[in-house]
Amino acid sequence: MNAKGLDLGSLLPDSALMPLRREGLDPVPELAAAAPVSKLDLPLKLDVWLVTGRDEVRSVLSSVEDYSSDFNHLARTLGMAETENPGGLGFSDPPVHSRLRKVLTPEFTMRRLARLTPRIEEIVAECLDTMDAADGPVDLVEHFALPIPSLVICELLGVPYSEREAFQEVATARFDLLGGASASLGAISDSLVFLREQVRRQRDHPTDGLLGMIIRDHGDRVDDEELAGLADGVLTGGFETTASMLALGAIALMEDPEAARIVREEDAGPVVEELLRYLTVVQVAFPRFATRDVQVGDTLIKTGDGVICSLLAADREGGETFDPHRVPGPHYAFGHGIHRCIGAELARMELRAAYPALLNHFPRMHLAVPADELEYRDASIVYGVERLPVHVR
Repeated sequence: MNAKGLDLGSLLPDSALMPLRREGLDPVPELAAAAPVSKLDLPLKLDVWLVTGRDEVRSVLSSVEDYSSDFNHLARTLGMAETENPGGLGFSDPPVHSRLRKVLTPEFTMRRLARLTPRIEEIVAECLDTMDAADGPVDLVEHFALPIPSLVICELLGVPYSEREAFQEVATARFDLLGGASASLGAISDSLVFLREQVRRQRDHPTDGLLGMIIRDHGDRVDDEELAGLADGVLTGGFETTASMLALGAIALMEDPEAARIVREEDAGPVVEELLRYLTVVQVAFPRFATRDVQVGDTLIKTGDGVICSLLAADREGGETFDPHRVPGPHYAFGHGIHRCIGAELARMELRAAYPALLNHFPRMHLAVPADELEYRDASIVYGVERLPVHVR
């Protein structure tokens, strides 16, 4: 298993893929019916537990002492080489995780992110203009959901304008499931090559983006490989997840006229939070491995056992339906604990800018195909729709 949004169908038996299956926007009924903690049927030498209960998920994700996310556990379990470690925050434990997160955190404060607001609005407007000029149906994934987070991350990292087309190509290819898992892994390697080159260039000529700021503030205390891994983590966590949210959220809003009205005419923030909870596009958290015997609910998880938390199941305990009038509360769309997505506020900024602009620019937007003909990803950690053809008038 990996956290890159890859198609896992070729890697795991069908019985183990239930937590990643959906029917349209909804989880399969088996997920809601699952016990709060249950054993997954996997061809491995260790037990792996699926945790779906809201309280149980919180207890696992909150604990630093009882579980490890270190990549080496995953490598040993799946027979992967340690050199396949993508780096970044997701597959590391304290103190490495603490040191790297401390490097990134200042760049993801609201004060620091505020500088991106005008550019986010410009990017959204540019996408809408492109859609406006198109004849016939428009693919909302290609022309709206993908370019917005891709270009925002370029802005965040400080990728030069001349390189942004190449960046979009490697960023998009890594999440293209049509070539299967091996092709996607190759694309991940390509993106890391691209990012390593960006790091090397910015060592000599740092920009005002995240890479340049880290180089100026930390120098050689963060080496090139670590910095490329951090940049890759930003790409992984901030590109496909936000793109999936933009597309799936648009479907939910087209299906709910009252929600669309609120987004057009009122504060979109509460509806965005409800969409994040309801859709929970990152379906499961990074895998954990128990470092000691630990009780989770009524189940004893033994030292060395693997634990997979279903963020979607935990969030759907807060309500099975999408309700634009629901009072926002805590949710797990960005995870929880030390591995909570560091870019959560940036994602919110993009969603709060994009949805109202889209619905105000195209108030009559509607699907160009029957809803049951939409092609969703099958068994992907990051859930999404492949294409989203719409009529904008």
